[in-house]
Amino acid sequence: IFFSGSIYEMFGNECCLSTGEVIKVIGFKINKLIASICENNEDSQFSAKVELPLNFPGLYKVVADKTPYISIEEITRKVSIGPTRFGHPCFYSPEDIKLANLTIKQGEQITFNSVEEVNGTMAVNCGVVRNSQTHSFTLPLSQEGKFYECEDDQIYTLKEIAEWKIPKCRNRTVKLSNTLHMWDSSNPLPENFGGCLILTPVYEVQAVMKFRKDIVHILSDLDVEVKDITDCYDISSFLQPLSLEDVFERTSKEFPMVAEIMEGPLGSQKPYNLLHIGKEIFIYKKYQATRVLASEIRSDSPKRHFLIPMTYKGKFKRRPREFPTAYDLEIARTEREQLHVVATKAFDSPHTELFSVSVGDQFLVQQRQTSEVLYEGRKKVIDVLACEQILSDAYKKVLLPMYMEGGFVEVIHDKKQYQLSEICKEFRLPFNVKVSVRDLSIKEDVLAAVPGLQLEEEITDSYLLISSASSPVESWEIPVYRLNMSVHLLSKDVQTVVPPMTKTTVEEISEEEYYMVRRYENQTLHPPPRPPKKP
Repeated sequence: IFFSGSIYEMFGNECCLSTGEVIKVIGFKINKLIASICENNEDSQFSAKVELPLNFPGLYKVVADKTPYISIEEITRKVSIGPTRFGHPCFYSPEDIKLANLTIKQGEQITFNSVEEVNGTMAVNCGVVRNSQTHSFTLPLSQEGKFYECEDDQIYTLKEIAEWKIPKCRNRTVKLSNTLHMWDSSNPLPENFGGCLILTPVYEVQAVMKFRKDIVHILSDLDVEVKDITDCYDISSFLQPLSLEDVFERTSKEFPMVAEIMEGPLGSQKPYNLLHIGKEIFIYKKYQATRVLASEIRSDSPKRHFLIPMTYKGKFKRRPREFPTAYDLEIARTEREQLHVVATKAFDSPHTELFSVSVGDQFLVQQRQTSEVLYEGRKKVIDVLACEQILSDAYKKVLLPMYMEGGFVEVIHDKKQYQLSEICKEFRLPFNVKVSVRDLSIKEDVLAAVPGLQLEEEITDSYLLISSASSPVESWEIPVYRLNMSVHLLSKDVQTVVPPMTKTTVEEISEEEYYMVRRYENQTLHPPPRPPKKP
């Protein structure tokens, strides 16, 4: 009997490995990482080694590997290339690569998109970007030369690095980008650590066995001798586990389907507490659904983060927004209503033509325009925000410099209660609210207890619609990329093709998941330039 933990903490990984047992290996993944700590940079001598679990908090930048790959075939063997956003690694060649209709210049960034057969030979679909135009081409696996990794400016969690960014037979050096939690004595990294970590993976083998309906995890350093019998064994007699991503990649025609859970998610919330090993479920369809990403309004951290479906039936009342600059007032301004704000910070204008603000001054925001100011004896045109200052018995037209670093709080006159869909339609996000009427269709509405919420942005995510096969009285939307769950398909018919009523679930997400969701939504939207600092 093999236990992967102590007698008290087995993680469900115990299994009997007796002589003659047939094991079907379905994959392997990194179980944990051994990190060598370099205090200064990747070239310095490392001082200590620590063990890091994959859920260790923090976001990391990947340091480009200085050792080149000698062929395209070596890259495809050692580097993860796949359909997801992580599976497009970038390389450059120190020499020109001449192709039939294109020459790849030395140092030019080549993105590897997928591996497939082209005219009978295996090749990699690649692309280079020139003048904002992507030029696609293929490189055969037989192509030789030196290929170096490009610098990667993205940030990743340790789990993402383990799954996608550690090449086989190589280590990976990373730099801590920012920590998501306060440092404490239980943290294995030094306090205020700003150096590099050299990550060495420890793998676990994922396998299925003949008479078990779950997935067995065997650590790769277990002292067991095995023999490869793939060529002489009928492997169709084994169960075929599928992740939710595998199910989502099936064609729409294959839905609905019946599945049995082989590995269930953790969680006490519905529906996660219903998804245990051995349970049969109906999977009706796959689709993209809209969610509103919301965060708790509080000055101290950590904040709670939520994904709210458009079907949420609660109602919201507005809460005042805070604006750090005049530039933010311009962004928040809408034609629907006039923005009324109170200054919370004084500002002394360097130009006599522009207004100096005192704490407590009230303004109605008008529009952006330009104004001439005298700067070092010369006239200069700058962007300003036209406002009306509210005096006790009159309104005074004033101009605020767009770069003004002040502080403003919104004054709300609107007492109306809004549905979520109304807010998204009528106002610009981010938008501050509080639940005024909770959603009565949810047994425990987590949003009702939150004193204030900032609705940050609308996102689109992938979901599967499921219900219990034994009592299909209600259906649930489960996220494809945030739920760790494996199923195997059963050759049964779904009795009810029309799914029962879908239950609304507000999903509370971790800080790591929040950063991931925001990062993917924002990577195509470059923020407008920040206003210039005052002279």
